[in-house]
Amino acid sequence: MGYFIGLIVVLGALWLGLSGIYTPLLLILATISILLCLILAARLETVDREGAPYARAPQIIRYWCWLIVEIFKANWPVIKACVSANRDINPALVKVKTQCESDLAKTIFANSITLTPGTVTIEVEGNKLLVHALYEEDATPESFAEMDERSRRSVDRRATDGNEQVSA
Repeated sequence: MGYFIGLIVVLGALWLGLSGIYTPLLLILATISILLCLILAARLETVDREGAPYARAPQIIRYWCWLIVEIFKANWPVIKACVSANRDINPALVKVKTQCESDLAKTIFANSITLTPGTVTIEVEGNKLLVHALYEEDATPESFAEMDERSRRSVDRRATDGNEQVSA
């Protein structure tokens, strides 16, 4: 029930924040839209911990901040490859094994790889990801280990050391 109420609050705030118009007609339409969405979500059984990850918001925001810095750092070699006269790229495919347990954590990890310039997640199969990278020397499974661990900790709430273990 807490996830249901959380979705009502978030969807209501999103509607009000994005519309900026508070006439009675739009407020009635907003209420109808939110209730319709929640009824459909409840029928699809998607109103759960993974569908409403509000408790993990601080960890996810911390992960996004780290990811933005990594994206900016990865931009430089790609920009150099694009503007340089010699094409010194050496593309490679690598299989990366993830420690992520939930589908949400795997999705965030795979999307984070794709958001990082010079890398694309091609396929996710079980706990293995097939990644294409522009530079073979940067395409080792170890080069993705920190991103994997951070995405796992932000969503699955597990720490690398045994001191902070919390069940998901």
